[in-house]
Amino acid sequence: MASYDSEYKRKLTMPEKAAELINNGDTIVHGLSVAEPPALLGAIADRARRGNLTDIKIFSLNATKIAANTVLAVDLSDCIQAYSWFVGESDRALVKVGLSYFVPNYFHQIPRICRDFMQIDATVTTVSPMDKAGFFSFGTSNDFTSTAARHCKNLMVEVNEHMPRVFGESLIHISEVDAIVENHVPLMDVKPADPKPEDEIIGRFVADLIPDGATFQLGTGGIPNAVARSLTGHKDLGIHTELFCPGMVDLIKKGVVTGKKKNLHPRKNVYTFARGTREMYEFMNDNPSMESYPVSYVNDPAIIAQNENMISINSIIEVDLLGQCNSEYLGGSQYSGTGGQLDFVRGAFNSKGGKSFLAFYSTAKKGTVSRVVPRFKTGTVVTTPRMDTHYLATEYGVINLKGKSSRDRALDIISIAHPKFRDGLLIEAENMHLI
Repeated sequence: MASYDSEYKRKLTMPEKAAELINNGDTIVHGLSVAEPPALLGAIADRARRGNLTDIKIFSLNATKIAANTVLAVDLSDCIQAYSWFVGESDRALVKVGLSYFVPNYFHQIPRICRDFMQIDATVTTVSPMDKAGFFSFGTSNDFTSTAARHCKNLMVEVNEHMPRVFGESLIHISEVDAIVENHVPLMDVKPADPKPEDEIIGRFVADLIPDGATFQLGTGGIPNAVARSLTGHKDLGIHTELFCPGMVDLIKKGVVTGKKKNLHPRKNVYTFARGTREMYEFMNDNPSMESYPVSYVNDPAIIAQNENMISINSIIEVDLLGQCNSEYLGGSQYSGTGGQLDFVRGAFNSKGGKSFLAFYSTAKKGTVSRVVPRFKTGTVVTTPRMDTHYLATEYGVINLKGKSSRDRALDIISIAHPKFRDGLLIEAENMHLI
């Protein structure tokens, strides 16, 4: 232990000193969501603001306010070029006006992109404290961060005592680290939004189609959270998910999730990144049931499919009468990203007994706009192609499109639209020669 202590002390530095490892023209990747390192990102931004850095490229995924207030600040756009693998609330406006560029991807492919198609000069991320064997844990952020950490010139870690230490393939050794800073600030506390009445209805619809012993994945948003609340009567569920969230902790504590029926990693709760509350991070810490792996593994459709009765639950923005789903494009610009939706749609369907659910509210803008549309507007992107769409759910029901004709698919999709839009959709379906 003494040798690791001495190496730790040798590499321990102030954020401002660590930022000196960044050179003009460098490409930087930073940790995802909860793992965004505020001290390191702040030091890099301060150095750029003083005019000491130019031509920097920085890659984010669903950036938070930490990145937005530091390296993504508008006043730094002349010296830091921002790129986004998944557009979020904090960088949506930047993408819309051309101050950040969206990089299309499937989530499970980003580690390969980092490894084979990029030259990463620096990776900065928050990690847990070092253990006696000299290992830090990536904690909430394995995803692409673990790969970027091992394929960069300089790895800078921000040690935070609040970052959970987790098992699986979530460790990085001090010998692989170039600079260490300490910053023991509270982690981002993300509480679920207050549920809408439609959430509970859709949650029950979907939960009724999930068998005991199934392994499930939940996306973000009110609907997936409502599904979790509707699963409390189930038995022996398992978790293999892109995102680990507070609703899953509740199911584990209640004994609903045991994982003993899983084909892969039985009795383990597998995820690639986590975002939630302080209580959730405490639950994760040193918990042998928690295992984190790179997204290249967790979201690989071939890996997902190895769990029988795999259930995938995600949200979409709109669907057209062909069954195409858009989950990322709104108002003529990139609103979010593909993320891992199609990874799990395909993986779940290829699982023995598996099902993928894409859920949405039937209307938007206080009921004035239908989320079921005849055809997408020109330029709108397709997140899940019509050939992949399995189950669709709204507050008006759940439908299964697999194996059905274009006519039957269109009629089923119209059946879960808001009633006041159904007649108009039927006319459009006739005009499209679907019925």
